[in-house]
Amino acid sequence: MQATAHKGFVYRFLLRWVVCSLGLWIAAGLLTNSIDYGSRISVIVVGGLLLAALNAILKPLLVILSLPAILITLGLFMLVINGLTVFLVSKLYTPLHITNFGAAIVTGVIIGIVNYLVTAILEEQN
Repeated sequence: MQATAHKGFVYRFLLRWVVCSLGLWIAAGLLTNSIDYGSRISVIVVGGLLLAALNAILKPLLVILSLPAILITLGLFMLVINGLTVFLVSKLYTPLHITNFGAAIVTGVIIGIVNYLVTAILEEQN
């Protein structure tokens, strides 16, 4: 039974990694003046991995700590949290350069849209 739970976690993490990488790649294509990855897909893949890891580890803590702000803004503060995680990845992994926090927020929105679309497609197949 534990092996099944472990497989589910690994599958969800790999899917999150793919979604984050795809979202970063789309955002880099749309925000060419704000995101630089040296035209190397490996930078997008590693950036997606780091983003998926931060979303799995740090984001739940950020959400709990900022719950009052999330409630007051009716959830809009989640855009700031998503942007913060994207911006943090760009600071930790220097080959991925995001010029400003606004571009990081837009990138977080794009990743969220990609996540929504992938989830909708996968749920429709089941």
